[in-house]
Amino acid sequence: MRKVEEHKPISFSTTMRNPERMSQFIACMKDFEGHILTDELIMQIVRKVIKNKLYKPNYIKENCAINNIYNDESSTFSNVQLDDIVNNSPQNHKEAGFAKGWSSRFDTWYKLCKEFGFIYYDMDKKIEISSSGHMLCDAYLLNSKYDDLNNSGKKIQKIFLNALMKYQTNNPFRRNLNQNAPIPLLLNVLNLLALNSYSTGLHRREIPFLMCWENNDYERLYEFIINFRNKYGFKASDEIIYEECLKLLKSSNKKRFKMSQIIKEGVDDFIRKLRITGIFSLRGLGRFVDINKLESESVDYIIKNYTKYNIFSNKYDFYKYMSEIDTKILEFQEIAANHEINNIRIKTLRKISQKYSVEQIHKELRNLQLNKNSEDEYFKLIDSPTRLEFLTSIAIIQKFPQYEIHPNYSIDDEGNPTFTAKGGVADIEIYDTNLNSIVEVTLMKSRQQAANEIPAITRHLKKQRDDYGNNNVFSLFIAPNIHEDTVYMCEFTRYKEKLGIYPYTIVDFVQKIQTTNSLLELEYNLN
Repeated sequence: MRKVEEHKPISFSTTMRNPERMSQFIACMKDFEGHILTDELIMQIVRKVIKNKLYKPNYIKENCAINNIYNDESSTFSNVQLDDIVNNSPQNHKEAGFAKGWSSRFDTWYKLCKEFGFIYYDMDKKIEISSSGHMLCDAYLLNSKYDDLNNSGKKIQKIFLNALMKYQTNNPFRRNLNQNAPIPLLLNVLNLLALNSYSTGLHRREIPFLMCWENNDYERLYEFIINFRNKYGFKASDEIIYEECLKLLKSSNKKRFKMSQIIKEGVDDFIRKLRITGIFSLRGLGRFVDINKLESESVDYIIKNYTKYNIFSNKYDFYKYMSEIDTKILEFQEIAANHEINNIRIKTLRKISQKYSVEQIHKELRNLQLNKNSEDEYFKLIDSPTRLEFLTSIAIIQKFPQYEIHPNYSIDDEGNPTFTAKGGVADIEIYDTNLNSIVEVTLMKSRQQAANEIPAITRHLKKQRDDYGNNNVFSLFIAPNIHEDTVYMCEFTRYKEKLGIYPYTIVDFVQKIQTTNSLLELEYNLN
């Protein structure tokens, strides 16, 4: 039975909260590009997704031996174990156009990638991976595998911007009576809000109105927000905001549209999607979203070229539109890092280090070690790899405020991190009268640590030594766990290059700095 169209809030798949996860799922499909999609082929892709540990059925959690393999990044499932997992994990799940079970689960995983124009599939049709889908996978491969001088992180942001700036709420993959392009709509509203010199953007509690807005009339949405502010300020209760959203959706169905989804979960996910693009800034510790002035060229171009858009009735035509790369977007450059931007980064780092207690920062770091989500309203808006660089910088500056600390993560115009440090530079540089050290961090746990990270760290250290002499040049390497191959590579670097790389788990690092008076005390004998 065909579903009745209704007004619905913007909602992206929570399966793909993390942009890197999206590229990993697409990579699982690469071997099958051009193949006809059948239930049998879907099972091959399902096995690959599980083998790559991107999906964890309950059966894995319930089987101790298999769960241990899942938790050990250096271990892989055998074909027999994969058969065991799949056969003992029936999926009570149904998507339109797909058989109940694993085939429907497959569609749930991949439908947002399809909507963003990265891939296209239909039963009994050839699988397509678009140029933007390939670019996304290649950019993440470069970002994780090489000391990338081309700044693949910026390319990743541009690829998502290319998709999200075109995204339409009423696209053919959705049955939604709301008709708008949310990113241009938001940019136009932010421009109107900016006419007030006191404006700091759109409050996160006003974002539900954008998510439920029925059309592309940004002037009416702006007036709605101003009227709401005049009546309630920024102190309206969840219930008041929720009731206003139900009116916008022309619905009274509180079971269909849950308050928690509209007020909190949907907003968090929407802000994360905005942040992927690089063109939005956080203000007031994440309370407000605004235009990132470092990306003003891109913003002006999007407003001019994507505020008005063509409506598509055919899914494949919409996919082709979404998949096309607007080369202008790739060409635009953010304002290059300079002394002023570096000062913004350091100023915000110091401000956050004073805003949060040492205990709060250490708790956030331990959450990353345990792969737990942050519950903090600010930190949870920062992607995990970037958050690790940020939190490590905060922990160091809290403990050693006398040091000159230079993190190299990308920032918005407010100094909030937007992406990890680009290739060719250390994650964090630390200077004092008697030391010139660097800190490199990663969430990688497997033996890839050794191949991907240690050679690059060695190059950074050799450059530090060439620039500053032997003034206590060394590196800390911090990860959720340290693979034995990583320790071996650190020992090899010590032997061959006479340079110290000292690996720490996140928890060990947190414990160690609590009892030290100098970063030099974190050096130790690797043997």
